[in-house]
Amino acid sequence: MLRLAYEPAQLSANHLSTLDRLRAEACTDILSMTTLAGCGHPGGSMSTLDALLLIYANANVTADAPMAPTRDRVIISHGHISPGTYSALAQFGFCDRDQAVREFRTFGSIFGGHIEQGVPGVEWNTGNLGQGLSAAVGSAIGARLAAADPSKDLREQDGFAWRTYCLMGDGEQQKGQISEARRLAVKYGCNNVLAYVDLNGLQIGGTIDSVMPQQIVAGWASDGWNVLEADGHDWQAMYSAMRAFQTGDVADPSKPTVIIATTVMGKGVGFMENLHKWHGQTLPMDDCRKAIAELGGEDRLDRLAAERAAMPERGFDHPFPLVPPPELIVGAPIVYPTDAKTDCRSAYGNVMKELAGANNQESIKIAAFSADLEGSVKLNGFHAAAPAGFIEGGIQEHNSATASGRLSREGFSVFFSTFGIFGVTEVFNQQRLNGFNKSNLKLVCTHCGTDVGEDGPTHQVIDYAGLLRSTFDWEIAVPGDPNQCDRIIRNIAGRPGNQFVGMGRSKLHPIAKADGSGPFYDGSVGFEPGRADVLREGDAGAILAVGPTVAFAVKAHDLIFDKLGKRVRVVNMASLAPYDGAAIAAAAAAGYVLTAEDHHPDTGLGGLVALHLADEGISTRLERAGVDQWSMSGPPPAIFKAYRLDAEGLAARVIRALT
Repeated sequence: MLRLAYEPAQLSANHLSTLDRLRAEACTDILSMTTLAGCGHPGGSMSTLDALLLIYANANVTADAPMAPTRDRVIISHGHISPGTYSALAQFGFCDRDQAVREFRTFGSIFGGHIEQGVPGVEWNTGNLGQGLSAAVGSAIGARLAAADPSKDLREQDGFAWRTYCLMGDGEQQKGQISEARRLAVKYGCNNVLAYVDLNGLQIGGTIDSVMPQQIVAGWASDGWNVLEADGHDWQAMYSAMRAFQTGDVADPSKPTVIIATTVMGKGVGFMENLHKWHGQTLPMDDCRKAIAELGGEDRLDRLAAERAAMPERGFDHPFPLVPPPELIVGAPIVYPTDAKTDCRSAYGNVMKELAGANNQESIKIAAFSADLEGSVKLNGFHAAAPAGFIEGGIQEHNSATASGRLSREGFSVFFSTFGIFGVTEVFNQQRLNGFNKSNLKLVCTHCGTDVGEDGPTHQVIDYAGLLRSTFDWEIAVPGDPNQCDRIIRNIAGRPGNQFVGMGRSKLHPIAKADGSGPFYDGSVGFEPGRADVLREGDAGAILAVGPTVAFAVKAHDLIFDKLGKRVRVVNMASLAPYDGAAIAAAAAAGYVLTAEDHHPDTGLGGLVALHLADEGISTRLERAGVDQWSMSGPPPAIFKAYRLDAEGLAARVIRALT
């Protein structure tokens, strides 16, 4: 097996001969697997293949330890070149050649149509173009944090624990997120990143210039990267460029480096070369045999086709390398008194400052991303307590969402905070892919719902819970008051998985116990995902509330009793995923349920309760209060009143239902 590790200054004749042989075998596998599957992307796989083989021959990552902590990370952004990736990995022992060809794109196989982490050596599931560089920069920042002095800004430090490679196509350079990632890499001194652009000049619709012209070389240079250009099929030229990155023999060793390599789509098979149709079209069986013969490869098509046809059915269970967050000191909860208003975001900021002080003194364990909203999301204290752990991503939410998600798979507890409209709705695809990648991101969004008030409907995010509930990988919590917010943040800080915490902007009186003796969420009441809290008892009906409407529901309980002499149960449904089905069933037993939320009632709590009742066959009268049309700019109290979500509005709904 070829292992160079950048040791020779030049490749020898034997090295070149070996690389030629590896390429012929890998090309044979690319064409065999795509032809047998009847789908896939052979053309770009063949143009990028040379870079893949050279990287795995040199990078510090091996098949016997594909998850070694200080390994080099190789992230493939144009994930449709999975045939090339699997074929290259097989040449270096990460997976079996025949298995990859036989199982490619079959249901239940790890060898998916776009690369997946079930295959050893694959670091990040990619499919949607333009996100790989963000993931690579997140990984590179992790390598910088692993070697950082926590007391200094990350931009003031040198050193890293590993290198990160990111391979991309030329068509995806049209994605704006790549520019966002380039700027973040330069800002934080990620000279441990080597990007590679496969410039074959073609994409699905034709030439890249006809689809969307751009100045690729100038674009990278303008963002401050070292730009190296090479013939992507010249082993010696490509090796020299990669080795220059490794040794720091570039124009500015403090900056990240990109190799922009001129390549040929379908390289190696004469009748495929420079034709854009081979981007996503496969060869018929006869043509595949001709191509394999031209490459000098072994024709295994008949045998592997028979084995493919005889494969047993498989289920959904894939192996997946999980990387847990670090163990943290989370500390004792702060108890906010009921006689003073406090906003949940300030409670969040106070916890983050504590966590930084307790965990980031000797090394960085917790990192926090902001999107030019440090003061608004209350991360100032965290920033001051642990400068190296604070990452200001600027108004580049798409990049920050992906980079923070990837960083959370590097052994850090990672928080990303911005307004809800930017952290969920704007970057839903990025958060969706974080879920696929089993990241451990703590997405804490402020200014959710109409509680953002005067900023108006463009900022009044009322669909965040519905979007995240439509995935399978996100927990969702919306605290009812600052005390509960404190407990939620401490709960999620060191837990694996992706957790979303949403909160409004307004200051709230912490919820009191029914007897008025102090805060309901005192030191004895913590947070448990999937558990609802009964704040007020009653048997005449029930109000299930979440977020800022919880305080209104508690007050409505008293108004209803004063008017009717009846008590309704008030339940805080702070955990929306997972949720407390038993609490919903118990509320339904009273005969009338009102849900209340600063959210679209079809996709938030109201929809959740309706679906649960239907699924369980529970019959009750259900009314859903929420934001059922686009709102307007105005103070939150006026908005809540207009939607009848304030205490008086909720009480009026219940009184009408019970009389």
